[in-house]
Amino acid sequence: LGKAFLLSPTRQLLYKHDDGSYSAFGKADNQGNTWLTAFVARSFGQASSHIYINKDHVHSALLWLQKHQLPSGCFQSVGKLFNNDLKVWLPDMAVGVGGIQCGAQGCFPRLFHSNVTLDKTSLYVKALMAYVFTLSKDMEMREQLLDMLEKETGRLLLKESSSSMIEMVAYILLAHVSTPDFALNEASVNKLVHWLSKQRNAFGGFASTQDTVVSLQALAQYAALIPQEIRDVKVTVKGKETSPLEFHVHRNNKLVLHQVPLLAVPGIYTVQAAGNGCVYVQTTLYYNIPPPKREEVFVLDVETVPRECDGVRKQLDIHVSVSYVGERETSNMALVEVEMLSGFIPVKRSVKCISAHFYSSLQLGKTSLKLNISVQQDVAVQNLKAATVYVYDYYKPGETSLT
Repeated sequence: LGKAFLLSPTRQLLYKHDDGSYSAFGKADNQGNTWLTAFVARSFGQASSHIYINKDHVHSALLWLQKHQLPSGCFQSVGKLFNNDLKVWLPDMAVGVGGIQCGAQGCFPRLFHSNVTLDKTSLYVKALMAYVFTLSKDMEMREQLLDMLEKETGRLLLKESSSSMIEMVAYILLAHVSTPDFALNEASVNKLVHWLSKQRNAFGGFASTQDTVVSLQALAQYAALIPQEIRDVKVTVKGKETSPLEFHVHRNNKLVLHQVPLLAVPGIYTVQAAGNGCVYVQTTLYYNIPPPKREEVFVLDVETVPRECDGVRKQLDIHVSVSYVGERETSNMALVEVEMLSGFIPVKRSVKCISAHFYSSLQLGKTSLKLNISVQQDVAVQNLKAATVYVYDYYKPGETSLT
């Protein structure tokens, strides 16, 4: 959904229901989702000052949300959400957290001031609420939450990152930079900015489209507070066995991405900057070293059975069995990729059947999901190499299984 919005607001409408709501698979879903509808309404609202957005789309989404707003100001959780880390349950109320940002700033403040114990609240909720209390100008609760988050996140930043953790840090950063009295020299904030910047991938995004949207907003707000006067900054990259690389950044090209490949890798490089202004430097390393072996959370079994055919073209039935055996009750949205043997193509009829069956089981559990797909030879290829079947968690790509 986030990916579609980044590409085009017109494409985003492919995920819209007739009642104004949005969901991960559009009208293929039985109903819209509270969190995603709020996310779209908020994104359209923010984008409308930069590009043309039909106000009717924002209005219809807000009307749908209003129908699901409870007397407390919170929103009823409706529809399917495939990321377990974002399923936040509070006492007596199921709350789609994205809805809070779309006009219900009074919901969580009342709950937190009444019957919710902060010590028992997840870090993700605390981070989101710190931002909400910042927007609602409740500085007492905001400071209490930020103090707790600073103590609890210090050790987590040293561990491996995940999509939900990136998004959590982005919300903490937003809570800091969304106040008029924010000071750029705050050590705790600079630590968050450095950590968040290190999580960016080679294309400038993060782990998922969702955490990318929130992270870019947080970093952009932080960058807007940095003095923007750039006269001329010269960045020099020096290596022991290569000629120095120089970048000149000035007011006429400060929005242009300057990049060049490093000639000697591996190698030791130093970066020096001179002049007046602020620049951001990122290095990206592409490598083919497999990641450390982890305990697999998916059990994947594949059986290939030859099938009777017309004697000319070979045909195979591929039986895939997959289940989730990790620490959670279910996986997040899981994707299974079946690689084709060279010269083979899938039988369309079997693909349609598998799509309908797999769509209802996007989140895997302890019970094995059975998938059957047929492939047939289209072009004769000699010395065939084995093809692979791959399953992975969309929001935690490190959780994979391959056969």
